[in-house]
Amino acid sequence: MRPFGTIDVFEDRLYIQMGKVKNVSKQIEKNPKVELCAFRDGRWLRLSGELVRDERVEAKKHMLDAYPNLRSMYDENDGNTEVLYFKNARADFCSFTEPPRTVEF
Repeated sequence: MRPFGTIDVFEDRLYIQMGKVKNVSKQIEKNPKVELCAFRDGRWLRLSGELVRDERVEAKKHMLDAYPNLRSMYDENDGNTEVLYFKNARADFCSFTEPPRTVEF
């Protein structure tokens, strides 16, 4: 389990971002099946799927433009920045006040 502060939609795909030098990057390379959990406004999200690396500069730039505070650590051309998108994904939304809902993408 790792915290991620960057999540973005680019070309109708859900992306996350990290540095290639991080242990989590190496772990995802070995096993791209991941799960994320989040909680906001009384609702839970459980997201599972496979992460696919996108080496395109355009995808990296889009993420960094969405999170300009990352520019002090990352650049789309630095060889370290990587963005990954979810495929074969399932998002389960739950709360105490609404019926559960599932979205697959």
